[in-house]
Amino acid sequence: MTDRPQTAYKVLTADQMATLERDGTFAGAPVDLADGYVHLSTANQLTETVDKHFAGQTDLHVAAVDLGSFGGSLKWEESRGGQLFPHLYGPLLLETVIAYGPLERDDDGTVRLPVAG
Repeated sequence: MTDRPQTAYKVLTADQMATLERDGTFAGAPVDLADGYVHLSTANQLTETVDKHFAGQTDLHVAAVDLGSFGGSLKWEESRGGQLFPHLYGPLLLETVIAYGPLERDDDGTVRLPVAG
């Protein structure tokens, strides 16, 4: 068994973040619904995901998700460049989000991870 991170990240628009906060659940963005799972990224994949799929968008948020909460509904699947990405086959629940906040970048352009508190 490989050593996989226990936390992954979901990029959300302000409206999607508001839905998650209000309803306690988020079924997914249009691309998630089309693909049949909620796309997540590891910390190492997050900046590339934002740059590739959210370029030019503002008012984005990042949610840190506890992967230990999902059991069999979380699958690691190969995606771009052969990397394994965490895919959630079910809704994202607010109770599994351990931290979230507006998307911010460090001086070098790396997306800053949200911290609890």
